[in-house]
Formats: sequence, structure tokens, C-alpha cells
Amino acid sequence: MTSNATAEDAVDAAHRTVRDSGLAVRREVLGDEYVDAALSRSAGTDGEGLQEYVSEFVWGGVWTREGLERRDRSLVTISLLIALGQHTELATHIRTGLRNGLTRKEISETVVHATAYVGCPAGIAAMRVVQEVLAAELGPLTVETESDA
Repeated sequence: MTSNATAEDAVDAAHRTVRDSGLAVRREVLGDEYVDAALSRSAGTDGEGLQEYVSEFVWGGVWTREGLERRDRSLVTISLLIALGQHTELATHIRTGLRNGLTRKEISETVVHATAYVGCPAGIAAMRVVQEVLAAELGPLTVETESDA
């Protein structure tokens, strides 16, 4: 084996290690059902490489870093998805935020805060998504749930 092949093997092993770590975090945060569905949908398709990239670089490279807790990463991600108008991913990350310990109130306040910076149309559209997800996950907002959330 040449030193070039040895170096390539080491790089491949490093990629696998980070991707495996990312996949583990992805499963912890999003849940096995969600991750399995995403991987199954793309298996054997043009999207398979993107799923590997997301597991390695987003979940393995970013979500495993020190410096921010997962709940804080969820707040940042929710804010960015609001700004980008990415409502499908926003719905996913509202659920992720709940799994990471965010409260209904914190998520709603994140939308209000983001609206001040990205504008009312973006904030209103995001709040529709947030309300739908929170109602599905936590039930409708009531006086009792508002004081608990």
C-alpha cells in the first residue's frame, strides 16, 4: 500500500467517525423514526450523498461542537429557518426544540423576536407553522398550558 492510499484510508476513516457521531446525534435529536425515513427515502437515489453530508457536516460537524447546548442550537436553528422561510424544516426543528427542552413560550417568543428582524410576513407565516406543530405536539394553548409552558 502506498502512502497515498494510507492517507486516503485515514481520511475515509475520519469521515466515517464524524458521520457516525453525527448520525448518533441526529437520531437523539430528531428521533429514529424521522432519521430512518429520511435515509430510506434517499437510499439508492441522487439524494443519498446529501443525507451522508448532512449527517457528517451538519450533525457531526456542528451539533457535536462544544459552546452551545442543544436547546440553544435549536433556538438558533429555528430563528434561521424563520429568516430563510424554510417552513418544512422549521416544523421539524420545532419538534427538535421541544425534544431539546424548549418550552412552548420560548418557541413562540423566538418567532416574535425573529419577526422584529425579518419582517411581519415572514413572522406570520412562521407562526402558522409553529402553532400547527405546537398544537399537534402539545395540544391547544389554554390558560393552564400557558402558565406551564
